[in-house]
Amino acid sequence: MIIVLKPEATAENRDFVVDRLKSLGFQTHVSKGEERTIIGAIGDERQLRDRPLSSLPGVEKVVPILKPYKLVSKDFKKTNSEISINGIKIGGKHTTVMAGPCSVENREMLFEIVDKIYDAGARVLRGGAFKPRTSPYSFQGLGEEGLKYLREAADSKGMLVVTELMDPRDIDLICNYADIIQIGARNMQNFRLLKEVGKSGHPVLLKRGMSATIKEFLMAAEYIASEGNLDIILCERGIRTFETETRNTLDLSAIPVIKNATHLPIIVDPSHGTGRRDCILPMAQAAIAAGADGLIIEVHPNPAEAMSDGDQSITPDEFATLMKRIKIISATLERHLEE
Repeated sequence: MIIVLKPEATAENRDFVVDRLKSLGFQTHVSKGEERTIIGAIGDERQLRDRPLSSLPGVEKVVPILKPYKLVSKDFKKTNSEISINGIKIGGKHTTVMAGPCSVENREMLFEIVDKIYDAGARVLRGGAFKPRTSPYSFQGLGEEGLKYLREAADSKGMLVVTELMDPRDIDLICNYADIIQIGARNMQNFRLLKEVGKSGHPVLLKRGMSATIKEFLMAAEYIASEGNLDIILCERGIRTFETETRNTLDLSAIPVIKNATHLPIIVDPSHGTGRRDCILPMAQAAIAAGADGLIIEVHPNPAEAMSDGDQSITPDEFATLMKRIKIISATLERHLEE
């Protein structure tokens, strides 16, 4: 449920309501808007039958949330969330682009890419240090050495780092180096992992599972939010269908559907979404035109020699072309490229 406080409600009124809810076993989340403060509460509403919240000082109304996802729903927060990390904003009227190699292969390659993607307009460096691969014999990443390279390269340009977390035991290690924790498609319903990143308080990039419905996607985000962490960025990265010409089918219709269902920002991954270099530029343009808050793109100086996902990586020059077009589309939609 949502408890909406009156405009003139005091901090004491708010704290009294929160304390009452917690004493009855409810989880609470306070969101302060420009005109109203609202309190999200999750718990057994039968506890309130004889103790109505509407009678408490400062309470304007109590509104039930009927959707199974509560804290991430538009019912909980009508305005779109904007996540700010070290001055870089994701969501709202900002278009934010994350770019970099699928895997961190070596320090020299990473610094070569950073120089070029930053000049083109990317503000978040992506790269895998721990890689979930279909084959156990494929390159699995450099581990902590790769994390160190990511942090060093990003810091040289004032960029953020996003990298994937696969194992809850590695959460402290990842948080030491990364600004955003990525939860990959294969782990979207790894609920223990979701709860741990929720407890961490670290911003999270949550990718849609390859066979997940939008409802399941948002329920996964709710697991993170239920632990008190609402700094969640959703990512559409394609779903598995009968089509074989592309790696996945990029579901661009998910963007407006999700925008109507949740206040969380959503970005698009056309690299994994299509698996084809020739599809990345047109699908990136279409994603921004459909209302996405940003992109995550795989960039490699020599895709033919990439240790992973070379077929779906573009060169730095191709990325620069993409960014020029994205800037034009964003401006048309009265959004601006995050710089």
